[in-house]
Amino acid sequence: MHILLIASAVNSLTQRVFAELGEAGHTVAVELALGEEFLRDAVRRHRPEVIVAPVPTTAIPRDIRSAYPCLVVHPGPVDNRGPSSLDRAIHEGAREWGVTVWQAGAEGDAGDVWASVPCVLPPVGKSDLYRGEIGDAAVEAVLLAVRRFASGGYRPRRQEGAGRVRPRFDGSLRRIDWASDPTATVLRTLRAADSQPGVPDAFGGEEWYLHGGCGEDTLRGRPGEILATRAGAICRATVDGAVWIPELRPRRRPGGPATFKLPATLALGKRLPPVPEVPAPLRLPGHRRTWTDIRYREDGAVGFLHFSFPGGAMSTERCERLLAAYRFACSRPTRVLVLGGGRDFFSNGMHLHVIEAAADPAVESWANVTALNDLVEAVLTTTDRLVVAALGGNAAAGGAMLALAADEVWCRGGALLNPHHRLMGLYGSGYWTYTLPRRVGTGQAAHLMRRALPVTAAKALGLGLVDRVVDCAPEEFGGEVAHLAARIATSSPIQRRVEAKKAVRERDEAVKPLAAHRAEELTRMRRAFFDPGAPYHALRGAFVRKRPPRSTPEHLREAALRSAPRETAQARSPAGG
Repeated sequence: MHILLIASAVNSLTQRVFAELGEAGHTVAVELALGEEFLRDAVRRHRPEVIVAPVPTTAIPRDIRSAYPCLVVHPGPVDNRGPSSLDRAIHEGAREWGVTVWQAGAEGDAGDVWASVPCVLPPVGKSDLYRGEIGDAAVEAVLLAVRRFASGGYRPRRQEGAGRVRPRFDGSLRRIDWASDPTATVLRTLRAADSQPGVPDAFGGEEWYLHGGCGEDTLRGRPGEILATRAGAICRATVDGAVWIPELRPRRRPGGPATFKLPATLALGKRLPPVPEVPAPLRLPGHRRTWTDIRYREDGAVGFLHFSFPGGAMSTERCERLLAAYRFACSRPTRVLVLGGGRDFFSNGMHLHVIEAAADPAVESWANVTALNDLVEAVLTTTDRLVVAALGGNAAAGGAMLALAADEVWCRGGALLNPHHRLMGLYGSGYWTYTLPRRVGTGQAAHLMRRALPVTAAKALGLGLVDRVVDCAPEEFGGEVAHLAARIATSSPIQRRVEAKKAVRERDEAVKPLAAHRAEELTRMRRAFFDPGAPYHALRGAFVRKRPPRSTPEHLREAALRSAPRETAQARSPAGG
């Protein structure tokens, strides 16, 4: 079928639905919902057989709903409607939930149900759920709904007006009462607003939005007080404990520029009170309940270096800390070292927010890419053990190249890879000119970089980008990885594999040293960083400050033109009117 995907933003869910529909054999065009006339024009150009809208933030115009079947993805079960369904579920502590695909009718979300898929809601943030359990259920529901629609014989279920239509979960319901709310309530409030819109709060003489949250088992103090810092996060006391808050966003002043999230200590700057930095040990005991973004553990001959950075962003400081942790892990007597293994983002490369906030973004960009390259190089030159990158969630740009530096890449079935840098106006680094062609070939590497489209785990396996796809729920990924790694570590061929990879590295170094790849990549990156007129700076600013685009991104329009049926493509050409 020819499907038009109408999206409020090109987020992880939109990308995944787009990629999964394409792999299911459909031709898919994407258009952003940038106004009613824009959508009307898009529909006239694409003439789709069906329209799919993943969690739209604005209603599809009535005339489009009347002329075309419009399947709306709703992050809630059939009997729970409204614009903040998932937010309320997290805030109220629901453990079971679902995703529904219904046909937009006269009342928007009260149309017939084409598919409904249940899911669980573990106690994690909303954005994590959208990339995890909600994302899995949404893809399953969309594919089922489209398959049923295409069959022509399925009759969708009428809602008959059943269920609750609950009002928007506005900012007044998101506030934390530090003087009375227990830790459990504070955490639910934080999770329901992660990563947007954040929890509004005021302290230190400023108004803020709080992003992210994790409980703390040891530190205590006066409710609302900042007790300590750790790796950019702040710890604030509650009435019965404390919580760690990794990121803050200043409230936008009337008429002022858009604000954006930053590591909490960086956002506070001089407003941060004189509190101690309380680092967590790298080898954190299993019984501890606290926040840390890097930790290491061992199980027999396997070492696990787990890292989880908000938004998958790796600043200069985070890269340097992770490199130090990696070197420690390499000093341990293990045969297999697993990187990652968490349930959300693996890595998205450089921390564009920190770069944007820097006194000199060009200098910070250079420092960040250099630190990331140092980390990738350390992985590439590890020749005394097998290194596995375990992607429980998405990886993009330099973060994808970090994964490709490993000997094996294992990927959860619901993860996406974006192994390119084009959308930020960059050539790319992280030794991609070495790691990407050695996996997929020179031609395919250039194709991936040029198209700049998301790659599903299944597609990545077929291309050779990854070595194993683990089909499991997000919460199960870590256990599955541990089981697989233990099996490899105790297998008889592992020493031969380590010796073979060392020989290959020496052979490749003789053909073209890693230093040459690095120098060529960084020469082109440096030009983009230090040229004030380079597109990178405007693209970075628009991304960080979430400036709405004026049109659907070019790379998505190109994808639609390539995949559309002949008669539709002709209809969009100037000759076809």
